[in-house]
Amino acid sequence: MSGPAPGYAQHPGEIDIASAATLAYSSEDPQNPLECLVDGRGGPGGTRWAGATANTIECIVLEFDPAQRISRLVYEAEERERERTQQVRVEVSLDRGATYRQVLAQDYTFSPHGATFQHEDLQLDLNAVTHLKLTVVPNKGGSGVASLTSLRLFAPAV
Repeated sequence: MSGPAPGYAQHPGEIDIASAATLAYSSEDPQNPLECLVDGRGGPGGTRWAGATANTIECIVLEFDPAQRISRLVYEAEERERERTQQVRVEVSLDRGATYRQVLAQDYTFSPHGATFQHEDLQLDLNAVTHLKLTVVPNKGGSGVASLTSLRLFAPAV
């Protein structure tokens, strides 16, 4: 996995996901690979990860070794082409993936003539996270491809 975009400045406490975690995923569109999720090119019109098949629930798992303390999770999603409702679920494991606990389930309704971009900034207090799982349901309402524009994690300030 390549690092962040040239000129990308990490914020204080930001975890370099590309070097701190092994990433696994259910699928990716070759034009929108998983590396785009952590390349620092977020915001409206940024690069994105997208699943390979429409109307398919997708999963991304970050495996940390060593385990991480996570105080903040930021992710973005964008859909400019069609009206649909996408759900993102975030779960964490403290026991190497044997069990998971859900920390977020959020639905986002997109419309080309309304809301096309969502930014989620979640404050957390998670110790010894070995796995972080994002499950993306692209079609709770409408039809589409699972996608996320960016993912950033932060450790607590010392």
